[in-house]
Amino acid sequence: MSDLKNIKNYNYGLEKIFEEAQDFLPIMGTDYVEYYVGNAKQAAHFYKTALGFQSFAYAGLETGVKDRTSYVVAQDKIKLIFTTPMPGSGSSEIYDHITKHGDGVKVIALWVEDAKKSWEETTKRGAKSYFEPKTEKDKDGEVVLAGIHTYGDTVHIFVERKNYEGVFLPGYEKWESHYNPTDCGLKFIDHMVGNVDWGQMNVWGKFYKDVMGFAQLISFDDKDISTEFTALMSKVMTNGNGRIKFPINEPAKGKKKSQIEEYIDFYKGAGVQHIAVATDDIVFTVSEMAKRGVEFLYVPGEYYDTVGDRVGEIAEDMKILKKHGIMVDRDDEGYLLQIFTKPLTDRPTLFFEIIQRKGAQSFGKGNFRALFESIEAEQERRGTL
Repeated sequence: MSDLKNIKNYNYGLEKIFEEAQDFLPIMGTDYVEYYVGNAKQAAHFYKTALGFQSFAYAGLETGVKDRTSYVVAQDKIKLIFTTPMPGSGSSEIYDHITKHGDGVKVIALWVEDAKKSWEETTKRGAKSYFEPKTEKDKDGEVVLAGIHTYGDTVHIFVERKNYEGVFLPGYEKWESHYNPTDCGLKFIDHMVGNVDWGQMNVWGKFYKDVMGFAQLISFDDKDISTEFTALMSKVMTNGNGRIKFPINEPAKGKKKSQIEEYIDFYKGAGVQHIAVATDDIVFTVSEMAKRGVEFLYVPGEYYDTVGDRVGEIAEDMKILKKHGIMVDRDDEGYLLQIFTKPLTDRPTLFFEIIQRKGAQSFGKGNFRALFESIEAEQERRGTL
């Protein structure tokens, strides 16, 4: 399929796709993302310093939580939790997750109107329960939570907070800190990408369709996403209002080991590969992050020799985009700007994408080859290509 035909089909089908997504599980947005990490305090400090997050909430010994310590950071609508187990607490699940995966995403929490119904609707359609609906209370009200398993050791927790007025969740208190660097302009989570093993993309695409009522937004095969050496396939699943988008990647055959295979090897299974966060000014965001020590993938200079011919007129200065390594792509609705960090953990697993949409609703297909060649260069340096 040509790029033009794919783009037209994609845009033509957007309304139909959202209509196809069933409404038995209305999701209002991403509530939070929780990492299990070796040192929550240091992880929170890094995300504050390097990515511009702010102190938000805390749970631990001082708040009556004995088995773990959690720091919550926030930037606009994005909330991240970093959780570390306390010794002798019996929190073997957290220890086991860190030992197996390193620092990584455990929970993608979804903000819903009715957590009990969300759990009932998904489990009766085949989801494996993580925990049954429960109500947690404190002086500020109550929150209803329920959880289901998804790919690998990742879980979704449904969060119903309409009867709660506290800072975050019961068991948390406001995290007061004199150290709060200015933000980097991040607004909300645009999408979150999961990597799964060989032959599992369709399995999990079907899970999100049948169990959670999502629809397939677009798919890419190994002809769309490949270089001379590596390839992968991807399906993008979306809920009915389009606020939640989950691309699911799996490896495809190539001459050398793909980035998905490398991830699976080091993460020891399926998991969240990257979190794409939206900004209204990508040049400002990337400039700020770079000054604070965030490393981005290198985009070869020759990429910019032809990108202008492909995407047409844009408001940004191409020289400035080239200086920062920001890529551009266009669809029928407009264009987007995007850039990818290097891994944010010691293992070559989790990274961030910074994205600014100027009307475009797609995912930067025109940038795939340049992006994956940049990733391959990093793999070669690591000796894992």
